[in-house]
Amino acid sequence: MNNEIRVRFAPSPTGPLHIGGVRTALYNYLFAKHNNGTFIIRIEDTDQTRFVDGAEKYILDALAWCGMTPDEATEIGGAYGPYTQSKRREIYKTHIDQLITKGHAYYAFDTAQEIEAKREEQKTLGNLNWQYDASTRGSMRNSLTLNNITTLELLDSGYPYTIRANIIPGETIYFEDIIRGGVSVQSDILDDKVLYKSDGLPTYHFANIVDDHLMKISHVIRGEEWLPSTALHTLLYSYFGWEKPKFAHLPLILKPDGKGKLSKRDGDQMGFPVFPLNWTTTNGDVFAGFREQGYLPEAFINMLALLGWNPGTEQEIIGLDELIQLFSLEKVNKSGARFDPDKTKWFQQQYVKNSSNLALLEQIVHRLPKNEYDQAQLEKIVELLKERIVFPQDILTQGIYFFEEPKFYDEKTVSKKWNNTSSDILQKFSLKLKDLNNFKAAQIEATFHGFLENEELGLGQVMPILRLALTGVGSGPQIFEIAEILGNKTVYERIQQAINSINA
Repeated sequence: MNNEIRVRFAPSPTGPLHIGGVRTALYNYLFAKHNNGTFIIRIEDTDQTRFVDGAEKYILDALAWCGMTPDEATEIGGAYGPYTQSKRREIYKTHIDQLITKGHAYYAFDTAQEIEAKREEQKTLGNLNWQYDASTRGSMRNSLTLNNITTLELLDSGYPYTIRANIIPGETIYFEDIIRGGVSVQSDILDDKVLYKSDGLPTYHFANIVDDHLMKISHVIRGEEWLPSTALHTLLYSYFGWEKPKFAHLPLILKPDGKGKLSKRDGDQMGFPVFPLNWTTTNGDVFAGFREQGYLPEAFINMLALLGWNPGTEQEIIGLDELIQLFSLEKVNKSGARFDPDKTKWFQQQYVKNSSNLALLEQIVHRLPKNEYDQAQLEKIVELLKERIVFPQDILTQGIYFFEEPKFYDEKTVSKKWNNTSSDILQKFSLKLKDLNNFKAAQIEATFHGFLENEELGLGQVMPILRLALTGVGSGPQIFEIAEILGNKTVYERIQQAINSINA
């Protein structure tokens, strides 16, 4: 094997891409880029019975939103295509024939019904874990128990068959895992896995190792659910006489309580997304996506990278370019990583705070109510609010008072701060503001403090009711900045409206 780093993310288009799959793609991408290697996307669509229309496009759109552009893929091309398994039938046929010729695979003519009947029969005898393997295949209908003439007659007649691996018992299968160390498995526990199905397509196990070899994959980085299959894959490499790639099996992403793997339906049940983008089922059910909920892809990627890996320091805010510099498989954890929805929002807040006002404005500009603000004023609104929000669209809810007059006034603030002198105080102050020629925040603030001094009033007597009148709420950004953006006329009108509404 050459020393070039080549990795692949190989999803199956059987549904939407869960964040566990996105993290697998991310770790492959980071590893490739850190080592100046090649990141490949291969679509593993050999299981036609589970194919879901639109799933492949969803997967590619999700990776594009995350910023993971492949170096080789179906849409891009490359020297080792096709990159969609259903277009590689002849390649698989050639290689399965080689295994049969070498005696490492055999034809099995048992129907699914016959195998199930055998399994049920064994259950009645107390054997609850019956499998098709070296100890049982002698009693089954296959090319190892049938004579050559019968086998050829069945094949020539078009009788349905599968092709199974001929697993030799009594062998120790050993492989190294970068994350988990050395792993030994006894071949006796393996069943004679189906390598080729009756529909003329290979199973995952067979297509996977053939493609990884032919595409010169140097490292197989995948979820730990594939760890039990790696012994079989190691055997298949040895059957062909190929050098196997290096393996790294990633830890699970766990539910927030740490009890079990985070599933595709957990987010819907617990109120947070587990998909990168919205996914609509054939029944019309919509599962929420991080993108549509307002998450920035940079925040999503940062959060995901730290679910199972860390740079070995306390640093948490790490952009994609820096992730590429820091990433190594040796720092991936063995144990599962607990998904924390609150921590996910924290990452989002950090990225929102550090985003440019213009970038955040572009996220919501199509949803803004009709207004008379110019670009500079809109960006100033964003600047005032972005320290307080989680999602860009929160600007439209937390800052709704910039776009429409208050319809309600915060009851808690009214009960605590509004009294029989409030109307007179605000009325007097509104007249002071009305005469201002330079309606800027600094001038408004100076006028405010001058008013307090002249009227011998405390800050707490005026500031809360002024904010209430202008915004309808009891807290928020600097009120003098808000007043400047609203403008002299609007400020005066809102004070009058508040006096009339609250006193009514």
